[in-house]
Amino acid sequence: MSAGTPLSASGGPSAAAAEEALEPCAMVIFGASGDLTHRMLLPALYNLALDRRLPPRFAVVGFARSDWTDDEFRRRARQSVQQFSRRPVDDAVWESFANSLFFVSGEYHQPQAHARLAALLKKVEKERGTGGNHLYYLALPPTTFPLIIGGLQKTGGIGRDHQRDGWARVIVEKPFGADLESARELNRQVHNAFREDDVYRIDHYLGKETVQNILVFRFANGIFEPIWNRRYVDHVQITVAESIGVGQRGSYYDATGALRDIVQNHMLQLLSLVAMEPPIAFNGRAVRNEKVKVLHAVRHLAGEEVDAATARGQYARGWISGQEVPGYREEDNVSPHSATETFVALRLFVDSWRWADVPFYLRTGKRLPKRSTEIAVQFKRAPHLLFRDIADVSAMEPNFLTIRIQPNEGISIKFLTKVPGSPVRIRPANMDFIYGASFLVQAPSAYETLILDALRGDATLFTRADEVEAAWSIMAGVLERWQSAPPPAFPDYEAGTWGPAGADALVERDGREWRRL
Repeated sequence: MSAGTPLSASGGPSAAAAEEALEPCAMVIFGASGDLTHRMLLPALYNLALDRRLPPRFAVVGFARSDWTDDEFRRRARQSVQQFSRRPVDDAVWESFANSLFFVSGEYHQPQAHARLAALLKKVEKERGTGGNHLYYLALPPTTFPLIIGGLQKTGGIGRDHQRDGWARVIVEKPFGADLESARELNRQVHNAFREDDVYRIDHYLGKETVQNILVFRFANGIFEPIWNRRYVDHVQITVAESIGVGQRGSYYDATGALRDIVQNHMLQLLSLVAMEPPIAFNGRAVRNEKVKVLHAVRHLAGEEVDAATARGQYARGWISGQEVPGYREEDNVSPHSATETFVALRLFVDSWRWADVPFYLRTGKRLPKRSTEIAVQFKRAPHLLFRDIADVSAMEPNFLTIRIQPNEGISIKFLTKVPGSPVRIRPANMDFIYGASFLVQAPSAYETLILDALRGDATLFTRADEVEAAWSIMAGVLERWQSAPPPAFPDYEAGTWGPAGADALVERDGREWRRL
């Protein structure tokens, strides 16, 4: 450590000093004129620059079909930041950041466009000292991956057979495949050019502060892990509720549906974090090893088992927050006869020693009454013999531990307590922890966290090839059954309600009910 290295209050290197150790890099964004770049990536990069967390020698090269110059890209980038950044623009920081932005126009399949990109990267490396390190971000549909990777192999010096200075990493957006076979094929294509350790499959849910804190909550606190198992847990509910419809994503969503869009990735990621065993270290390999073990332990559904363990639905016209909203089949770019599900509920089991016979109930849907993502762990009821003669034990609710991921991130515990006075009356009470109120700082966006981790070379919060394939294998039997069996009479739930009747029946058959959100 140099004499000038700043220290934290604990005497170790400060966070700012640690970030200064990041290697120089040029980040190439394929799809730089798209919505993801506009809403998420450029604002995330600007906020990292504002916090001085980017490498001192850094550049961003946008690649898209739009006929833009560097100056036009910078102008539009500022508009993106002004509209979507979590903090206002600082003119001095912006000027420095904007000078690091460059643009290449061209089709993804054109060799001459890739040649222009390679030439610009060499120029940027010479002028900005990026050291030959490249982080490629594929902010595009998977159908473009072979074209982009092929172009990079020919002109960018990537691939297993290339010898090059510096490193090359790639960030890949979801959806990573549409089923198990397509996911395997995508993995094969990506592995033609990149080692698995250099592939960062992004799921923005894993970048959320609350999701990361699941590991800290479970494994840094001695009071919870001893009861985090089948002896004490009755069941687990994972909910991803959205009040919005499909918006401008109609054509994409109608070919995808809720199972592929949310369950296969986001929800199975949350399940694996809740159910995993303690990793031997807090690093990408160890954490992901344990997550994959969970996914391999999830009981697969097939045939008539799917009918008993799943429910699907599609929203009809209804009311959200006092406003009438259209039904799914009335949305833009959606077939008027669509059989695509906008709601899914499942009952899954993790066949491990820790979780044997504990059901995991998952539900997600669009046009539900409110936006909410949470994990709720219901513990088994205590024996109520002591109170049966002096209190209404039928009204004594079970203990819940709830991890709220969005909005109002936090953790709450529901327990029973006596109401003051006599006779004995027992009511539930909550202990609440709210991240924003406790730390009084604005958390970084998920994309800030994940881009920074990719620059570091830390893959802990990204999904691995075997993890993606294991998740798709869980869904394979459900997809096959739904494709072969006729769908329910869609639409089957009104916008502004909590989904179809089949979702309630799914849990009520087990003597349980969905948690009120």
